[in-house]
Amino acid sequence: MSDHGAHVDEHFSGSNKLFISIWVWLLILTLLEIFLAYRPMDLFFMLTILLGLSLIKAALIMAYFMHLKFERLSLILTLIPALVVCILLLFVFFPDSFRSLGLRYQYKEAPALAPAPVEDH
Repeated sequence: MSDHGAHVDEHFSGSNKLFISIWVWLLILTLLEIFLAYRPMDLFFMLTILLGLSLIKAALIMAYFMHLKFERLSLILTLIPALVVCILLLFVFFPDSFRSLGLRYQYKEAPALAPAPVEDH
């Protein structure tokens, strides 16, 4: 008697080697983000790169650690709202941070004073 009707739907749960390699990639991407944050470059360009790297990290986390790799629709339906929320948070917090940038104390060096005249006696 064959058992054609019974189908076991198994997902690949992953191995320790896979999860360690994903963790290493996440660490590398995080270090790259930290490195880029301290590089002098155009703010818009830097934020675009950092947002892209964060999106890649979020996709890796959702795909492998939340086991959504084989559920593409669930992965997309989870990733897109997270991206929208991140972009909206940028629009909420950046105007305030730019405003507070102008409120910081700006150190200005005092002008050099001329030496006092020497009196001859």
